[in-house]
Amino acid sequence: WGLAACANLADQPTDSAAADPIEPFNRYVFELNRFGDEFAGKPVATIYRSLVPGQARESVANALVNLRLPWTAVNDVLQGEFARAGQATARFALNSTFGFFGLFDMAKDLGFAHHDEDFGQTLGAWGASGDPYLMLPLFGPSSPRDAIGLFVDGAADPVTTIAKGGFGWGNGNGFTTTRSAVSFVVGRERTLEALAELERGQDYYAAVRSAFRQRRAAD
Repeated sequence: WGLAACANLADQPTDSAAADPIEPFNRYVFELNRFGDEFAGKPVATIYRSLVPGQARESVANALVNLRLPWTAVNDVLQGEFARAGQATARFALNSTFGFFGLFDMAKDLGFAHHDEDFGQTLGAWGASGDPYLMLPLFGPSSPRDAIGLFVDGAADPVTTIAKGGFGWGNGNGFTTTRSAVSFVVGRERTLEALAELERGQDYYAAVRSAFRQRRAAD
């Protein structure tokens, strides 16, 4: 289901198998994820698109992006990017108030451009390699570095921590569950066309791998 994470780029694969030493295992997990996506992910995303007007979908996406900004600011600080941390904080403050809890991106009109950071990117800034390629069940394309980052993201994100009343993956509640579910549906809806384009290639797995690696390198 995590295929949506790699679809920002729809180029054909340009890098390859040298960074994918456990490709048979990764392909097996990829097919399991693909089955789940065909059975649930894609249909739910398609229904969401058909039922919810475009402007409303954009507002929901804005709100989800806004909730990530405190964690982006933390990662900016960890990377020594203090000006960017201030920018992320200002965006969160403006959009959470004047933007009605982030439904509208008021900060953009005031010159505060959006950027996103996660702990995998922080590890990369500290020198951790993005290899080897790893396909995770449910979460999709990743690497050991980004898998660790994913765990830390889930455990230490300030909004999630406040909502749960503490650090860690346990003690989820209605807010955290709803946020995760809506994030998945919104992300999958926004990548319907991009993933369909990748799927039309001769090797869907290799196209997904290449797109993910290119996107993370750009990040």
